[in-house]
Amino acid sequence: MSVHKVSIAWQRSAHTDRPDTYAREHIADYGSGLTLPVTAGAAYLGDPSKADPEQLLVNAVASCHMLFFLALAEGSGYVVESYADDATGTVAKSDSGGFWVSRIELRPEARFSGAKLPDAKAIERLHDRAHKGCFVGNSLKSEIIVSPVI
Repeated sequence: MSVHKVSIAWQRSAHTDRPDTYAREHIADYGSGLTLPVTAGAAYLGDPSKADPEQLLVNAVASCHMLFFLALAEGSGYVVESYADDATGTVAKSDSGGFWVSRIELRPEARFSGAKLPDAKAIERLHDRAHKGCFVGNSLKSEIIVSPVI
């Protein structure tokens, strides 16, 4: 088991474009000197040059899937040279009227080298196993779609 801690801090300041409201920018502190400026999504008066919670959620799912994929590929004797993912999260209104990240779509593309190269079926199996193993994805009620680029 493991525990993961993030501290956030916000201080009131005026919004740069809307002086009638507050700025959404805050700092996430991951420990060991690692900090990240965070804000609300641009649609919610956040600064589009900073990460927002919804992007960070999509990032967490995509990164978790990738790390499982890399471990599974290595365990299967494949050498992954590169991996990229153009992941997307969709916010929608729920039946109860609230908003939620209803869908996360991953579009991973891995490049391999070496004597043992996976075929399309092996790549799909690796992604299926990574999807089932990703504990971030397993923690969400969002629909998670994995559409590998092969």
